[in-house]
Amino acid sequence: MKQNGSRIIIYIVLTIISIVAVFPFIWTFIASTHTNGQIFKLSYTLVPTGNFVENLKQLQKLKPIWQNLLNSIFITVTCTVFTLLLDSMAGYGFAKFKFKGKNALFFGCLITMMIPSQVTMVPLFIQMTKMHWVNTPASIIVPALASMFGVFLMRQSFEQFPNDLIESSKIDGAGELRTFFQIVFPNMRASIASLGILTFVTQWGNYMWPLIALNSEKSFTLPLALAMLIAPGEVINYGAIMVGAVIALLPVLIFFLIFQKNFISGMLSGAIKG
Repeated sequence: MKQNGSRIIIYIVLTIISIVAVFPFIWTFIASTHTNGQIFKLSYTLVPTGNFVENLKQLQKLKPIWQNLLNSIFITVTCTVFTLLLDSMAGYGFAKFKFKGKNALFFGCLITMMIPSQVTMVPLFIQMTKMHWVNTPASIIVPALASMFGVFLMRQSFEQFPNDLIESSKIDGAGELRTFFQIVFPNMRASIASLGILTFVTQWGNYMWPLIALNSEKSFTLPLALAMLIAPGEVINYGAIMVGAVIALLPVLIFFLIFQKNFISGMLSGAIKG
């Protein structure tokens, strides 16, 4: 009886937490169908109406939203793919290669994680200006390619990969690149999916650096374009903002739902040794 009572309490608590976590998403989707006046009325909180198309039209008039969406997709996908590739190769090198000063180099790289990103923005902007990359996707993609957190995560995962398989592939005549891409990389799907989700979500919602590096509406990413809808002294179209929020939420939700099975196992893969 005590166990059943404990389970009921746990289920109730988990249900409440789930409702609290999911409610903002539900409200955003419903609010995107409301007019400005209806959004702030409690009687319409959970009642969808038919103003979604009109809000979308208003959003298109205010911003080149589809161009901004394409910019975000291109930057986020490119950054995610190359981050996975570079961080995996670096993590594999730190985990499996033996060379002088490896631990000192890895420790030095870890220290960079303690440096606030705000400290590097001014020198990074100067560098982007001299390279004539300001207001281009390269100014957002290139600085984000090397993530020390990703290197650390992949190193911890690669340390659990059996050395016997690597040695066997080398005995069969495979080189380092072939061993990595055909033997090691395909067997690390959980860790790669985990890092991919974290990178995708982080880059998709990136706001501060694009605000500095991009200066024209057509080059804006989606979060930056939505933020610009709220301007001092102007009438705010909350319906259009809610539609933009829905457009921004959908790719992240879809991406997470596709790879959610591998997310937790990937995050914990480096926590267990043996």
